Amino acid sequence: MVFFIALFISCADSTEALSEINKDRQEPLGTATNIRMVYTDSIKIQAILTSPKHVDYTNLSFRYAEFPEGLKVVFFDELEQENELIADYGILYNDTKLIDLRGNVKLKSHNGSILITEQLFWDAESEWLFTEKPFTFEDNDYNFEALRLDTNKEFSKFQTGSLIGTITVSEQKDSLGQQ
Repeated sequence: MVFFIALFISCADSTEALSEINKDRQEPLGTATNIRMVYTDSIKIQAILTSPKHVDYTNLSFRYAEFPEGLKVVFFDELEQENELIADYGILYNDTKLIDLRGNVKLKSHNGSILITEQLFWDAESEWLFTEKPFTFEDNDYNFEALRLDTNKEFSKFQTGSLIGTITVSEQKDSLGQQ
C-alpha cells in the first residue's frame, strides 16, 4: 500500500515544475535549411530572401530570427528593378523591425551603386540604413570611404564621418548674382 501511495505522489502533475525548468531556456522554436522567403504587399513581390539556414527564436520574449550561415535578399523597387543585399550573417528583430547584417555586407543597386561594409543595420519601418563601421560607397558621382553612415534607402540623404575619396560636385550659378 505504501508503495502505491509513493507511486501515486510521484506521478503528480509536473507542469509547473517543467515550466520552471524550461523558463530560462534559449532554444529556438525551429530551424530550417535552404530557405526561400517571398515578401509581398498587395500581391506585388517586395523582396525574396534566401539562406542556407534560418533559426527561429520567436518563442522568446524578445523575438528574433537568425541567419547564421549568411543570407541574400533581392529587393524590388517601385519600378520592379532589382537591388541585392548579401551578408555572411544576419539577425532580424521582429518587434523592432531592425535587421543587423554582419560580415562582408554588400548592397548592390540596380543603377550600379555598391556599398560594402562589415556591419550594416536596416530599419525596415523607416527604410533607413546605418553603420558605425568603415564602409566604401561607389556610384556614378561618388567613390569614397568613411567611418560612419546614416542614410535613406535611395542614398539621397546621407551623413557620414570623415571621408576619403572623390565626390563629384556640380556648381550652379546663383540667380541673384546674375545681371
